[in-house]
Amino acid sequence: MATITETATSFFDAAESGKGWESASQHCHPDATFSAQSDALADVTTIEAYCGWMAGILAVMPDASYEIKSAATDAERNNVVVAAVFHGTHTGEGGPLPPTGKSTSTEYAFVVDFDGDKVSHVTKIWNSQYAIEELGWA
Repeated sequence: MATITETATSFFDAAESGKGWESASQHCHPDATFSAQSDALADVTTIEAYCGWMAGILAVMPDASYEIKSAATDAERNNVVVAAVFHGTHTGEGGPLPPTGKSTSTEYAFVVDFDGDKVSHVTKIWNSQYAIEELGWA
C-alpha cells in the first residue's frame, strides 16, 4: 500500500501535468473538494473541476511544467503539503488574450487532505494575480 506522501505526489502529477480527472480520480474520493483564495480559481470547488481547469491552462501553455520543491507529511492531520513552481509560456490559443509569448514561474502549494488513503480535499495556496501579470493578461 502506498503512503499518503506517495499518493499525494502521484495525485499532484496527474492534476498538474494535465492528465485530467480520469487519471487523478484513482487517488481521490469521488466527491473530493477543492478550494483556493485566488481570483482565477474562485468558481472551482471540486478536484474534478480543477483537473479540467488545469487541462485548459496546459492547452494555452503547451510548454508548461512544474518543479516540486518539497513534499511534507503531517501524520497527525493526515495531510501532505506539496510546494512547487509552475513554469509556462502563453503560446497556445485560448486564454483571456491571443498568445502573448510571455512566461510565468509561479510558486504555489497544495495542502492535500486525506480520508483514509484517498484524497478528500485540496487547498491550493497561490497568488494568481502575480502569474496573470507575468503572462500579460492584466
